[in-house]
Amino acid sequence: MIEAANNAKKFTETTVGRNCRFTEKIAKSVFFLMTLTMVLPLLLIIGFLFYKAWPALSIDFVLELPKNGMRAGGIWPAFLGTLYLVLISLVIAAPIGVMAAIYLNEYAKENWFTRIINLAVINLAGVPSIVHALFGLGAFVLAAGLGRSVLAASLTLAVMTLPVIIASTKEALSAVPMSFRQASWNMGVSRWQTIRGIVMPNSISGILTGIILQVSRAAGETAPIMFTGVVFYKAIEKGDLLAYGLLDQCMALAMHLYTISTQVPNVPDAVPFATAVLLLGVVLLVNALSIGLRIYLRTHRKW
Repeated sequence: MIEAANNAKKFTETTVGRNCRFTEKIAKSVFFLMTLTMVLPLLLIIGFLFYKAWPALSIDFVLELPKNGMRAGGIWPAFLGTLYLVLISLVIAAPIGVMAAIYLNEYAKENWFTRIINLAVINLAGVPSIVHALFGLGAFVLAAGLGRSVLAASLTLAVMTLPVIIASTKEALSAVPMSFRQASWNMGVSRWQTIRGIVMPNSISGILTGIILQVSRAAGETAPIMFTGVVFYKAIEKGDLLAYGLLDQCMALAMHLYTISTQVPNVPDAVPFATAVLLLGVVLLVNALSIGLRIYLRTHRKW
């Protein structure tokens, strides 16, 4: 009995243990509240947008053309223009950004020149979008002779989002253990074969993260496309998926939302909110596809 009592005392929680457990509960509660402060406002904003937009939300609102001076009808030209701008800028920026990051991380030597390049990439990520807009106006619209067009606006968005893709891709490549590369080199595999068969498959999920951020930013920007290719109104055929050419001007949801909110009088209250919901939906749709692909690739990763 005495021995059993002594053994029980050995496993009795001490004051220090109780204090540590209490501190752990406080820390857990604080972190949970911090998470709520980030998530709850977002949910409230989305809920408010849907509540205000509900009277106007429908399939016809997406597929119809603007009518009555954009006070009625739908947003098909702007919706289609946004898809064009996002997809074309993605096709341009993603390969260039990934290849640049591969060179900087896998081939470039550590010296003053590469340090300057890395610093420039970081600084470019913080440049205001209006500066990119003026650059696109001078470089693509005027100097390259593209005029105000879908291609000029897409190139401007691509330049604006390149730093994010380069930085995130470089971080993803750096996360692959060096031992993977060394094992491949010791087997006589070339550097490019190692990158293509070992490094890239194991870093693709991180690369897609940068592309997801690019899509979100490109879809919501207004200043770069306002200066380089987006117009107040563009007449196209209803449901025509090939309505815009590369050298044509186009409409975009971000610009359309700004226009009907500030420049067009007597617009029904639900229309701007419905446009905002559709813009948010485009971003979430493309992001969801990218996240789904990233999850699939991550679950099939080799390490």
